[in-house]
Amino acid sequence: MTVKEIFETMDYGPAPESAADAFAWIVDQGAAFGHFIDGAWTKPRKDFQSKNPANGETLADLTQASQEDIDAAVKAARKAQPKWEGLGGHGRAKYLYALARLLQKHSRLFAVLETLDNGKPIRESRDIDIPQVQRHFYYHAGMAQLMESELPNAQALGVCGQIIPWNFPLLMLAWKIAPALAMGNTVVLKPAEFTSLTALAFADICQQAGLPAGVVNIVTGDGAVGEMITRHEDIDKIAFTGSTEVGKRIRETTAGTGKSLTLELGGKSAYIVFDDADIDSAIEGLVDAIWFNQGQVCCAGSRLLVQEGIAERFHSKLKARMDTLRMGNPLDKCIDVGAVVDPIQLQSITDMVDGNTDGVLYQAPVDMPVEGCFYPPTLITGLAPSSKLMQEEIFGPVLVSTTFRTPAEAVALANNTRYGLAATLWTENVNLALDIAPKLVAGVVWVNATNLFDAAAGFGGRRESGYGREGGWEGLSAYTKPKGTAKALKPVEAFSGDKGPVDPLDRTAKLYIGGKQARPDGGYSQNIYGKNGALLGQSPIANRKDLRNAVEAAQAAKGWSSTTGHLRAQILYYIAENLSARKEEFATRVNLLTGGKTGAAEVETSIRRLFTYAAWADKYDGQAHGVPIRGVALAMKEPVGVIGALCADDAPLLGLISAMAPAIAMGNRTVLVASETYPLAATDFYQVLETSDVPAGVVNILTGSHAELAAPLAGHLDVDAIWSFSSTPLSQEIEAASAGNLKRTWVNNGCARDWLSAEGEGHSFLEASTEVKNIWVPYGE
Repeated sequence: MTVKEIFETMDYGPAPESAADAFAWIVDQGAAFGHFIDGAWTKPRKDFQSKNPANGETLADLTQASQEDIDAAVKAARKAQPKWEGLGGHGRAKYLYALARLLQKHSRLFAVLETLDNGKPIRESRDIDIPQVQRHFYYHAGMAQLMESELPNAQALGVCGQIIPWNFPLLMLAWKIAPALAMGNTVVLKPAEFTSLTALAFADICQQAGLPAGVVNIVTGDGAVGEMITRHEDIDKIAFTGSTEVGKRIRETTAGTGKSLTLELGGKSAYIVFDDADIDSAIEGLVDAIWFNQGQVCCAGSRLLVQEGIAERFHSKLKARMDTLRMGNPLDKCIDVGAVVDPIQLQSITDMVDGNTDGVLYQAPVDMPVEGCFYPPTLITGLAPSSKLMQEEIFGPVLVSTTFRTPAEAVALANNTRYGLAATLWTENVNLALDIAPKLVAGVVWVNATNLFDAAAGFGGRRESGYGREGGWEGLSAYTKPKGTAKALKPVEAFSGDKGPVDPLDRTAKLYIGGKQARPDGGYSQNIYGKNGALLGQSPIANRKDLRNAVEAAQAAKGWSSTTGHLRAQILYYIAENLSARKEEFATRVNLLTGGKTGAAEVETSIRRLFTYAAWADKYDGQAHGVPIRGVALAMKEPVGVIGALCADDAPLLGLISAMAPAIAMGNRTVLVASETYPLAATDFYQVLETSDVPAGVVNILTGSHAELAAPLAGHLDVDAIWSFSSTPLSQEIEAASAGNLKRTWVNNGCARDWLSAEGEGHSFLEASTEVKNIWVPYGE
């Protein structure tokens, strides 16, 4: 092609990237890899192969890890962890800085390896993935340096098992390894079976950096290896990125083990275009949202919602843009769409599209390569919100679309999914953008942009897209725990007795549901005795139907979440005021119930705790992250939703208030199961709530058996989080039951908490009561 022909046709000629150095590196390793354990390579075996999805050629032979390999890696990580943490923040920062520098020095090698192994276009590996990898190690070198001054009460979890996917092999490694190492943990990481090469190359630069043996261990293999890591008894944390189905199995597997868990799972993210949007910009953004990395992105804007008035024009211009996309050799710097990662994934995409009979299918008339795993850019319009392809993740270059009329309908359609990872909205009206963004149930929202990521801004989802955040200050909590050693929690036994009532005038205790006192559905109550055997009263025994009614009442009180922190603070102060007016009565009641003398201290601490969370209600602010764009990433702290809590048995009033107050201060609605052994303090508290302007449904209180109510509460699909401070050992049952909708859990794992001390309040309660949503707002013309 001559220069004249190029200017006349404006066609792109080939601009191939050389893979010679990458192949040379593979050959230098013998084209066969073992595991990287305790700072050294194990003997390689030819158990499975890494192949180039663009042409099917074998790149290297890899080794399937055995249980013995996993045990050796975990043992090495455990041995190395105390010394690694003992280096201090500055000592660890130096190593992280060295890794960042080496990633820069070998950036082109990593980019080419990633494209060879994964099939993504080289310009994406070179210009997006690898720079982000470097950024994460630089950023977390800074976090390590600041840990001792800014997180003085935090310490490392220990050994972290990390399982990463094949769509961003090296970037997902950086997202997990960098914060873990910064906070003093050691890791055992398993890359995806399809894409292990850049993780193994990272092990090579760990050696070059002189990283102490055992700090980073990398084992390869299929899902069975991930399961061995998940089940290993000597691992303190599991961090997983992958499918929702596997995430649910991991939640069930780790239930009751005490392992910390971060899950970053699937998505079906909405891409909303309003009628005042810059259409051309929105289309270019959409190209990046769905055809970036062949649509193999968990937060891909795969669900297009276009306002009716511009839908026909938008779809027409979108098809014209699709026609210009270039597909072919991923190492060609002029290619837009590369290869799907593996024939298995290609077949999955094909089957989902071929099995669809709804809407109108359009596939771009691109030149398809004759070999390799390629699928054309695809658009399916006119789908109903309930269509399978509008609800299920395709994980390929397939965009599905429907229309909306009003902003309210756009929000309803966007939130009509079991996922909650990301969303994008396009509008030239800043008021509309900032009205819609907080209403979207997603961990990340991009305004007039898409797929913006940075180490300073946390990334993670809601609902069945998982929980926890990676990146930013909020991401560090997933790799730390409070300093100190927890004491074992002893069961709190109820008193028995045979004496008559303390007060001959009966006091009928009920349940508190929807702002009203309600009789238990089952019609049963239990006698509550004091230490001296005297009958103090009867407490209702709630059942599944009572729990269902309480959750329905909490769901009906959604308006509480949109009230101001100032209003919530006033109500909390009012509760404290009304409790204070009856403090002698409550102190006496607590002493009678517990047989102790701490009643006055418990009531006084309860009042102080209400004041504390009233103070926090309008002060627990988000952040404006310093991301490297001309714009801002706003980390907004939002309520979780409906929180169910099994309250502490040993502190009948304080335990209930310590769970209720932070939750409602942050805008949540609650279903509280009161102390099983001493419930009458809670039933007396109803009257305080009734006289304190608490809206109906914001606080619901049940009494009865924690063991009977734990599983249905944890399994309820309209409950968003569950906490357990019960002395009954229920952590495993709760965490296993929570897998149904992947609700957040906070359980005690049999550890005691001193409710009268600072341990009974603070940031941990506020963090458990909030979700962080990062809203990216670029600015400028």
